[in-house]
Amino acid sequence: MELREIIEKFKTLGAYEERSFADNYCEVVFYTKDNDRWIKLFTEILGPAIKPAGIAPSEEDAELTKEYGGIRANQTLFKGIMGNTVVAVMFWPWQDEVRITLKIAFIAM
Repeated sequence: MELREIIEKFKTLGAYEERSFADNYCEVVFYTKDNDRWIKLFTEILGPAIKPAGIAPSEEDAELTKEYGGIRANQTLFKGIMGNTVVAVMFWPWQDEVRITLKIAFIAM
């Protein structure tokens, strides 16, 4: 699966803001009230989150996400392998508890 295919799947969920779309990286902001729908979508694509919110990230998770701002205990991380690529999906909740930034990175192995 390519990034554009994932983007097509979540277009129906709606986003508050579309920030960045590149060949190997995507960033959007969505409303917290829709979080369960977004989690369900990425669970269907990549399986369960490898680092749910409320769990400290492992050193491997921190290193994988470092280039994209890292991952913290209150954030969620999905990870999968597609061909020669690691797919990292990060959910970053805002302090206002109204929005969440979603980052998707395709990282060459």
